[in-house]
Formats: sequence, C-alpha cells, structure tokens
Amino acid sequence: MSESYQLGKNGEEMAADYLRMLGYRIEAQRWHLHHLELDIVATDRSTNEIVFVEVKTRTTPLYGAPEEAVDYKKIMHTVRAADAYLKTYNINQDWRFDIIAIIDDGHEPKINHIKDAFYPPLG
Repeated sequence: MSESYQLGKNGEEMAADYLRMLGYRIEAQRWHLHHLELDIVATDRSTNEIVFVEVKTRTTPLYGAPEEAVDYKKIMHTVRAADAYLKTYNINQDWRFDIIAIIDDGHEPKINHIKDAFYPPLG
C-alpha cells in the first residue's frame, strides 16, 4: 500500500471520528458505484441534512492547504457521485457538501471543517 494511499485512508478515519464526536451519524465511508466515489456520507443530526464530505489530508501545508486540492474537476466528480448516491437510496432530504482538510505531520493533526464548502455548478 502506498504511503499517500495510507495517509488518505488515515485522514478519512480521523475525519469520520471527528464527525462522530460532533454528533454526526456516518452513513457510508469510501462509498463507490462504478467509477464514482464519496469519501464520507454523514447525517448532520442538528439539521437533518445529508452531508457529502470530501477529505483531503496532507503532511505539510508547504505546497498549499489541503482544501485547495478540491478543484473544479473534483467538485464535478463529487457532485455526480452525490447525485448517484441520492438516487440509489431514494433519499429526499436536504444535503450539502463539506470539506475536511487535515494536516497530519505526525504530531497533533490539525482539522479544518469547511461546511457548505461548495455548491453544484450550474450548467
């Protein structure tokens, strides 16, 4: 298993634990359907929203903040995957897209939770 794969997997576990600590219910981790994938799908119990969480983990911010890696292409992929998830499970409730950005330098990880990080592009 590559070092970057393991870093990403560890980051997703940290993010899921963080969300549980906030009272979210984790519905799915690493959900995929064909070529579509979602890092975490959770329910925010305070708003009853389905939350699609994109997790980005880095060991250093030297080359930019992790959340900066969520570009237009990644947003479009996540939006398509979220649409497939909602249709697959016939979910009809409010939803949003969050990013959890983690800097894990081997000491105390720093977690930045960005709610409503992006909206589906029009067109």
